[in-house]
Amino acid sequence: MSDEKIGVYICHCGHNIAGTVNVEEVAEWASKLPNVVVSKDYKFMCSSLGQELVEADIREKGLTRVVVAACSPHMHEPTFRGACSRAGLNPYLFEMANIREHASWVHQDDKEAATEKAKSIVSGAVSRAEKLQPLEPFRAPINPVTLVVGGGIAGINAALEIANAGQKVILVEREPSIGGHMAQFDKTFPTLDCAACILTPKMFEVGMHKNVELLTYSEVEKVDGYVGNFTVRIRKKARKINTELCTGCGDCWERCPAKVVDHVYEAGLGYRTAVYRPFPQAVPKYPVIDTESCIYFKNGRCKACQKFCPTGAINFEEEDEVVIVTVGNIVLATGYDLFDATQLPQYGYGRLANVFTSMEFERMTNSSGSTSGKVVLRDGLTMPHSVAILHCIGSRDKNTNEYCSATCCMAALKFAHLVKEKTHAEVYNFYIDMRTAFKDYEKFYNRLMEEGTHFIRGRAAEVTDAARKPGEEGKLIVQAEDTLIGKQRRIPVDMVILMVGQEPRHDAHIVSHMFGIGCSDAGFFTERHPKLDPVATMNEGIFIAGTCQGPKDIPASVAQGEAAAARVLSLIGRGEVEVEPVRARIDEDRCSGCRICNNLCPYGAIDFLSDLGVSRVNPALCKGCGTCVAACPSQVIEGQHFTFDSIMSQIDGLLWDVRPNGNEKVTFMQPEPV
Repeated sequence: MSDEKIGVYICHCGHNIAGTVNVEEVAEWASKLPNVVVSKDYKFMCSSLGQELVEADIREKGLTRVVVAACSPHMHEPTFRGACSRAGLNPYLFEMANIREHASWVHQDDKEAATEKAKSIVSGAVSRAEKLQPLEPFRAPINPVTLVVGGGIAGINAALEIANAGQKVILVEREPSIGGHMAQFDKTFPTLDCAACILTPKMFEVGMHKNVELLTYSEVEKVDGYVGNFTVRIRKKARKINTELCTGCGDCWERCPAKVVDHVYEAGLGYRTAVYRPFPQAVPKYPVIDTESCIYFKNGRCKACQKFCPTGAINFEEEDEVVIVTVGNIVLATGYDLFDATQLPQYGYGRLANVFTSMEFERMTNSSGSTSGKVVLRDGLTMPHSVAILHCIGSRDKNTNEYCSATCCMAALKFAHLVKEKTHAEVYNFYIDMRTAFKDYEKFYNRLMEEGTHFIRGRAAEVTDAARKPGEEGKLIVQAEDTLIGKQRRIPVDMVILMVGQEPRHDAHIVSHMFGIGCSDAGFFTERHPKLDPVATMNEGIFIAGTCQGPKDIPASVAQGEAAAARVLSLIGRGEVEVEPVRARIDEDRCSGCRICNNLCPYGAIDFLSDLGVSRVNPALCKGCGTCVAACPSQVIEGQHFTFDSIMSQIDGLLWDVRPNGNEKVTFMQPEPV
């Protein structure tokens, strides 16, 4: 037996743990484990009184190891490491046992089993704690430059907050202009103020800000490094325009003969030319040449834009440029995609002419859109006399996306108001639930009911043009069960609007791998903690904001952008950051130089030293994930804080009730290198 003095603390967590696990019995049982000198239970270990209890015992009883059995380490490991540190104990001599998620919550109907399992988990933690070694975090300076990826409203606000604080920002946007989806909107709910009037000043400010370097029509290709010291490779796509000469006068796109459907900004309802500026308020003001649509790039003739450009800014020879930047923090605000309505053929999108998506209708009502703000059918002339708005298209549906897209109900109410305002048509909202949760949203809902909008509770089953009776000829018929009156209804209308939901970006998984962060089951980027840390990620120094984290409206996106900026400024203000010392380490004397670990490391943290014929871990890049430890055929890589001895001791402790020969501990022999 070693000389370690271990303190064990069992948390009730209210009824979360104590409601299922007999915590008093576990504490009493743990007091008899080897090297345990104190074992206590307490209502809320994470409270200040609970932490002070641990601190007092460390000082008074000379504890050399501490085990807290409570909730997830993800939530409170830093809390108790802090308590140990304040009492003078190395924080890496602390071990946390999760008896809430792993015992209480999963065995709610079997208190005896939950209690026995809690004993095993605590036993494993005590055995492992005995083998822990003190570690010291190392410090790294913070580069004050920040990279913001995504020029929507969340990214713009994050960039402006940081830049206004006097720090430099590099804002990268893949489209030719910043603005994101908000630049496509006409009005915003519930105030119905002009989206462009709100957004344009922000776009102009960020474009002209002395602390913001704006890289539009650019994409991040590679990210290396760690908090405070990231190196980022960015590809600036060739605009084929000399921006130092271009004045944004518009002569080039006015003379361009190549017309293509604009599937990005106009959502497929309008046209643009091959050389184009996405929209009139675009920032920067410079156009780009779409080489796939340009007549010159397809057959070598035309050059009309070059001939008529008064400043000679057209440069067909321009090539992509790769720039390498170093930054200290990164904010990801890459936004969302819209659900593809053709996946639900029962609603007729793409088959029935007058079925529109919500973004198509958004562009239609915009004064700068293809109809100059007029609400008309596909023929571009006829105003509808009746409109059906179908909620939850691609949302709250087990066949598509099970989550709520958060914004559709309010956007549908906005559309209903605009239809009535512009056409005086009858409007029918087919909804499952009305979700109007935030400030003044319910007031707007009541306003729409007073305006005479019809609300039918029930998911629409089908949109068809097959008439069954007089009055349905030439109409679209929406069939749904009205669950309030318990009847099937067929509503003939002239126009149908599908409120398509928000989805993760199509390349979200690729981006998450590039930046070393995770994605949820739905595909949105994962935050460090959904309630307590919603803008940080598990990769220190990388933050997320806006709809790349999950569906949300404009106010929520703005708030998240500013929250991410506050976190960045907090790190910059410190000047340096503590880097977790849990890293892998290679015994170079025993390394065979097979280089398997080099290729498997997801963070590129292992270099092969050709002169020595061995591999070496760069601790600054290593995240301590353990991939190399598990893969090394020579068993010469060790994960600090997760050594062979500590892991095997934990397994031995977990199996306390099935040990051979009673309480005799099992000794695991580390395999020899191969």
